Amino acid sequence: MLRHPENTNLRLHHDDTFEDLPVMVEKGPFVRQYLSRLKRTIDLALEHYSRVLAYRVDLRLPGGIDLPDHAYTNEVISRFIESFKAKIEHNRDKARERNLYAHDCKVRYVWAREVGHGNRPHYHLLILLNRDAYYTVGRLRSETDNMISRMQEAWASALGLADNQVDGLVEIPRNAEYRVDRYVRAGDEDVLPDLFYRASYLCKSATKSYGGNHHGFRCSRG
Repeated sequence: MLRHPENTNLRLHHDDTFEDLPVMVEKGPFVRQYLSRLKRTIDLALEHYSRVLAYRVDLRLPGGIDLPDHAYTNEVISRFIESFKAKIEHNRDKARERNLYAHDCKVRYVWAREVGHGNRPHYHLLILLNRDAYYTVGRLRSETDNMISRMQEAWASALGLADNQVDGLVEIPRNAEYRVDRYVRAGDEDVLPDLFYRASYLCKSATKSYGGNHHGFRCSRG
């Protein structure tokens, strides 16, 4: 098992599966520790909720706008996560005002920081939610409050910008949603392998920065 040349604490993974789940081998090699954390985060979500909505989202920085210094550090993704979690908690509080038995929702996540052209960072995320509370991400520019609008507001808050200044910076990739069940009934498709394959992209070793005190990969705890 090879060690990562830029961080010898990390080990590279070249196989086309990890713990019997497929990985996006054409994007490899991967960091084995990252794959393990990804798997653990998904497992924890399914232990907590029997039905999980998981989806991919990408966050980018705007061009041509003066940004605070923290926008170029991982403080910005921490601010995004905390703002997004607060919005989910507020939504659940409102739901319980209407229905005492409304479902709760703990936000679990995995993010990867990558550095692209012009040495500008961007973030790839996997977010996992209770599917009994949230069934879909929603539609872009919907007039009703949905997951996309919450993420846009959270990203604007993290960057210290107005909501309209982050238009197009919160990107939901094609076919981003995965509805995963703890128990797969006979005849139903097991979506977990598809989800893990898609999310393994976040665990690739390429295009990440391993210096400058900027972690390239993090996931929720517990």
